[in-house]
Amino acid sequence: MSENDTFLIDYHCHLDLYPDYQKQYEQCSQNKIAVLSVTTTPRAWARNKELAANCPNVRVGLGIHPQIIENGKTELPLFEKLLPDAKYIGEIGLDAGPHHYKTYPQQRETFEKILRLCNCAGHKILTVHSVRAMPDTLRTIEAHVAGTTNKVVLHWFSGTPGEAKKAAQLGCYFSINIAMLNRPTTPALIASIPPTRLLTETDGPFTMAHGRPALPSDVSSTVEALAAALKMNLQATKHLLCTNLAKLEGTKAK
Repeated sequence: MSENDTFLIDYHCHLDLYPDYQKQYEQCSQNKIAVLSVTTTPRAWARNKELAANCPNVRVGLGIHPQIIENGKTELPLFEKLLPDAKYIGEIGLDAGPHHYKTYPQQRETFEKILRLCNCAGHKILTVHSVRAMPDTLRTIEAHVAGTTNKVVLHWFSGTPGEAKKAAQLGCYFSINIAMLNRPTTPALIASIPPTRLLTETDGPFTMAHGRPALPSDVSSTVEALAAALKMNLQATKHLLCTNLAKLEGTKAK
């Protein structure tokens, strides 16, 4: 596989939250970056799909973010209405952090409802947020996703190596960002994840690179750091990630 046969992968990014979001969509296409642009509310999905129509490298996720779940119940009917046209689901999940714990029961109800809806629809790829809730997240995935035609990508995994092994047993993939790779616990975590389940992400614009919000192109730094953590050369790591993405999405590796 030559250098031109591989591309960068940013499998969790919020393109619509950049001030110049239209430009970001165009640049992802021009730079051959495979992006999963997640939404925080189903109200944003239609506009994002419109922007991605001419950007074949960009996928758009239909989401209800757990941090804004106060409105989740009113948005579930819209989510359900749009679901038949959405292959990618996200951002969804659970957040038990101090600023969002008060809505945790609503989050769980919404998360479980979304997973049940996805089970009825089938063949969805879900990018899942989990903050201080990994045991509960994995139990919910085991109860509602394992054994179905749907697949889960754990975004910015914050669990233990043991939880990573459990998630891998459930069939989960993991999207890794530079903040994760800069932690001292990285070697043990990476060692606990099968290489064939790894993807990369920026979570831009909520992360920083070079003193500004991270762009999808900044995922190149993540690939370099991941290659070092895996003790692989850069091109082999790019090839691995492209192969993983193709397997996840059921397409041929490019």
